[in-house]
Amino acid sequence: MDTRLDQETALWLRWDKNPLTFESVKQLIAEGNKEELQKCFGARMEFGTAGLRAAMGPGISHMNDLTIIQTTQGFCRYLEKQFSDLKQRGVVISFDARAHPASGGSSKRFARLAATTFISQGIPVYLFSDITPTPFVVYWDNGAQIISPHDKGISEAIEENLEPWPQAWDDSIINSSPLLHDPKASISKDYFEDLKKYCFHRSVNRETKVKFVHTSVHGVGHDFVQSAFKAFDFAPPEAVPEQKDPDPEFPTVKYPNPEEGKGVLTLSFALADKTKAKIVLANDPDADRLAVAEKQDSGEWRVFSGNELGALLGWWLFTSWKEKNQDHSALKDTYMLSSTVSSKILRAIALKEGFHFEETLTGFKWMGNRAKQLIDQGKNVLFAFEEAIGYMCCPFVLDKDGVSAAVITAELASFLATKNLSLSQQLKAIYIEYGYHITKASYFICHDQGTVKKLFENLRNYDGKNNYPKTCGKFEISGIRDLTTGYDDSQPDKKAVLPTSKRSQMITFTFANGGVATIRTSGTEPKIKYYSELCAPPGNSDPEQLKRELNELVSAIEEHFFQPQKYNLQPKGE
Repeated sequence: MDTRLDQETALWLRWDKNPLTFESVKQLIAEGNKEELQKCFGARMEFGTAGLRAAMGPGISHMNDLTIIQTTQGFCRYLEKQFSDLKQRGVVISFDARAHPASGGSSKRFARLAATTFISQGIPVYLFSDITPTPFVVYWDNGAQIISPHDKGISEAIEENLEPWPQAWDDSIINSSPLLHDPKASISKDYFEDLKKYCFHRSVNRETKVKFVHTSVHGVGHDFVQSAFKAFDFAPPEAVPEQKDPDPEFPTVKYPNPEEGKGVLTLSFALADKTKAKIVLANDPDADRLAVAEKQDSGEWRVFSGNELGALLGWWLFTSWKEKNQDHSALKDTYMLSSTVSSKILRAIALKEGFHFEETLTGFKWMGNRAKQLIDQGKNVLFAFEEAIGYMCCPFVLDKDGVSAAVITAELASFLATKNLSLSQQLKAIYIEYGYHITKASYFICHDQGTVKKLFENLRNYDGKNNYPKTCGKFEISGIRDLTTGYDDSQPDKKAVLPTSKRSQMITFTFANGGVATIRTSGTEPKIKYYSELCAPPGNSDPEQLKRELNELVSAIEEHFFQPQKYNLQPKGE
């Protein structure tokens, strides 16, 4: 066995006090199972597009009691450096319902260990006494997720504080500590009071004939969506009984992500058909994202993409704001945001209506931080979204929030029903008024980092003379932005405006026909993703023709830029 692995496992056995993970590492060493040990000890978890993520299990590459203690110790030391008043401020900690019996890990246990670390250093902790949606827990001191350089600073501090402190494993110390507070009641009260400000049609909601089904997909969303409906004076939505209570095993679905299409929604559709509901609202397990489906006149269910729902919610929040603010001079201080791989529909609405649109890097950490900067400058941020079904409809939460998005979508549907319109019909009206925006996204799987590098280097040196491609098949390229190198040919100095990162690959091609395509590596999975969109000007109302053209463009990108045969890439498994 190599010496690094030996060192890592020896330290693990010295420090890990969780009998389950301790025993499994001991057993792997006894069996000489190098492959499995490499998986558990290959590399420490890294910050991706949103915080630290990994599966639960033994070793430094996974989430478990010891890595949570180490991470929190580093975070604690970093916060002490950043905030001289940390002992007055304190930290907020919460958890969801996930658990992993095999390694003894659970979100609640991790939350208690993290609280123990801070309290042992005399730092107050606001620990929610019960599961909460992610958006209820605020992040950095500005209320948004952390961005660099904090991720780097925290990672370094973790490496410097790996040995558990004397009280690290004794979570009983927090039970009687005067430093432990429970923010649940006050935060819930404040959240739903703030949410009421985004209710524009209370009388419509009271009378509405539109029925809703809601699923929290075995996650934390149920109680909170019920309360949100109450705050808007709606009758409660019908909850899918088999999925409404938290269950870390997610027994009724293969993969608990409502973005993955209709399989997750099977039980919701059945309940909707039984109760004559036209609309299904589905949260992901930590309730920060939302999928929406609507029963069409044909009897089919239509699941809206993240981009389509972004168009609907953006249009609705602008329309509702405009009705309340007759003074149109405020338009010049009004903003909407979306991430660079999301639909540009908000840009089209902004151009026509006279407010500002900005795009940010992928991930809500960028939109949350940019929104906060704008709010601090006295600007009004109406909405932000990303195509991965994340929406920030109410900027009192500077992150994606599936609870507020669910009830605001319900109000939109109820309001449209008074005009005899469905969500699908309104979406079509938006496209006719502001121009069709057709999107298509997918990915290839590639486990070899060397191959990924080759593929992107080929795009940067397409003709053998360090030039990017000028065409893709028959499609002419009119612009290129490379956020890995910082090149952008649409800027006078050819330098990209958005932050660049050498650590990840990302190139955006603009085409002469109104197409845009971004190819990027995933921060969390062995995928090379692409996002493509055809933006037509208002008045071009043949969506079928546009779809055909986008499919041709995507085929050309797959064939000429990805070259799956040459690079041995696996296509997305349908």
